[in-house]
Amino acid sequence: MPAETVRLTTSQALVRFLAAQYSERDGIEQRLIPGVWGIFGHGNVAGLGQALLQAAQTGEADLPYYLARNEQAMVHASAAFAKMKNRLQTFACTASTGPGSTNMITGAALATTNRLPVLLLPSDMFASRVPDPVLQQLEDTRAGDVTVNDAFRPVSKYFDRVSRPEQLIPAALAAMRVLTDPVETGAVTLCLPQDVQAEASDWPTEFFRKRVWRIGRAVPEPAAVERIAALLRSAERPLIVAGGGVVYSGAEAELRAFAEATGIPVADTHAGKGAVPWDHPSAVGGLGSTGTTAANTLAAEADVVLGIGTRYSDFTTASHTVFGDPDVTFANLNVARLDAAKHSAEMLLSDAKTGLAALTDALRDWSVGEEYRAEALRLAEQWRATTDQCFDLGHGPLPAQTEILGALNEALDDADVVINAAGSMPGDLQMLWRARDPKAYNVEYAYSCMGYEIAAGVGTKMAAPEREVVVLVGDGSYLMLSSEIATMISEGLKVIIVVVQNHGFASIGSLSESLGSQRFGTKYRYRDGKSGLLDGDVLPVDLAANAASFGAEVITADNVADFRKAIAKAKASTRTTVVHVETDLTGPNPPGSAWWDVPVSEVSELDSTRAARADYVDHKREQRHYL
Repeated sequence: MPAETVRLTTSQALVRFLAAQYSERDGIEQRLIPGVWGIFGHGNVAGLGQALLQAAQTGEADLPYYLARNEQAMVHASAAFAKMKNRLQTFACTASTGPGSTNMITGAALATTNRLPVLLLPSDMFASRVPDPVLQQLEDTRAGDVTVNDAFRPVSKYFDRVSRPEQLIPAALAAMRVLTDPVETGAVTLCLPQDVQAEASDWPTEFFRKRVWRIGRAVPEPAAVERIAALLRSAERPLIVAGGGVVYSGAEAELRAFAEATGIPVADTHAGKGAVPWDHPSAVGGLGSTGTTAANTLAAEADVVLGIGTRYSDFTTASHTVFGDPDVTFANLNVARLDAAKHSAEMLLSDAKTGLAALTDALRDWSVGEEYRAEALRLAEQWRATTDQCFDLGHGPLPAQTEILGALNEALDDADVVINAAGSMPGDLQMLWRARDPKAYNVEYAYSCMGYEIAAGVGTKMAAPEREVVVLVGDGSYLMLSSEIATMISEGLKVIIVVVQNHGFASIGSLSESLGSQRFGTKYRYRDGKSGLLDGDVLPVDLAANAASFGAEVITADNVADFRKAIAKAKASTRTTVVHVETDLTGPNPPGSAWWDVPVSEVSELDSTRAARADYVDHKREQRHYL
């Protein structure tokens, strides 16, 4: 008998398909794609727009639509949602032809760099090419099948263009496969030509059946477990680097049990922060360029490094300088062979949860020496005293940023979520933030994308409505992408946004100064008529008034005491509240203990640059491959 079919447009078929996709891990089943973010324009308004409207009015598919204000922002919101959901759920994002779609490319790069699943549905030019060139079409003189959407290819883990309706079936199934693969996940892009979106075809009803994509846990090879156990047994000063893989696996309890049993101190990356609570006896804080002196001191003398779910970014390794033992050996527990093989490591290809359980069992009769345990604890306590000092500087007349972070850290409950991505705050947060819950710390530092923060607040609150969500954003990042405050208001989401205004780029300004470039071009100032530079008076930008114009409640704090009161009021509120506070652009910053490789001009007429170059050359001598 011929298969039963139903006649639908390509867009209507895609909506029905997405509404029937589920993920499952450890027996817990949930919708894989609970909704669609979008902004309609020519290219998708009569395709996916019509299909989503029809689904809502007829009930033929449960796929709610959410209106964003910026296409990049809706991808950020989806990535933050997926992160909060441990990559078991995400959103689809639809955008119009041309600039609407290419606005999503930055978000796609962020998702893929962070290994977070997001489904992108950029509208494309006419597959028929009859009306070419249409509005917003790029004409490539080298090939007729190239469109601006080909720019998604390098930032997507899977890319396809559905040029005929029947191509949707293999493309959609491949998209779900990649979205639910812990190793391969990232941005998945299905380009949808605008004529194909509205074109009808006969679809097998089996395509729309409920599908459960089961996300298993990779079990470690026993021989690999024994090799790593033997390596750790030989170590006198081992160190754990806990990354995001611990959190996505839900392996926090296993990591704590392993650390307690073996006595190996645990340093963390941004993505791994909170997997071990900050005051746990094994916790030594952030590692690397913006790490704590405790973690970096231990790393400098570590003889065996056990990386768990980490990608070893240059910030984590301090550009290959933080691990100082010339004979240091690495062992990496990771689901991805790409990361497990880094630094010539002994590999344990496994889910973090199952891998840690196996290692704990293999090392049940071994632990580090008591002297090493005591040293790690002493270093951690010294750093906690440093943190207290940074939180309570008494700086003035404008407060230091660290004082604002300290007041906020004290005011938030363990489950309250803090979000940040760019500027000087990620460094301060990695050094100073005291996290007990891994889902309470969302600092996007793989792509470190300015503009992520407010959009991520939307996605995070949607994923965890029971939690207080606090967005930390500097004025530079706020000015780039504040539009989703309007989305928070329209969706009735309660988010606290802390706008830290220092009238410039504190992080890049400090970096510029350290590299001999004298903070050039890093302040928000009028152009001076005499010098011709942007070094005049401070611009009269009123970000508090801007936030109020979106419909948010706004509280202005003039000092740390006012800020504490403002946060208490914001927590008590039932609507999105923006707390605006000014801080000192020039710090002071927490004490650094590691390096970051940013090249300095080899020749210069400036004394400051020549001095910075000499310092750079000195640091380069410490840099090496771990072979």
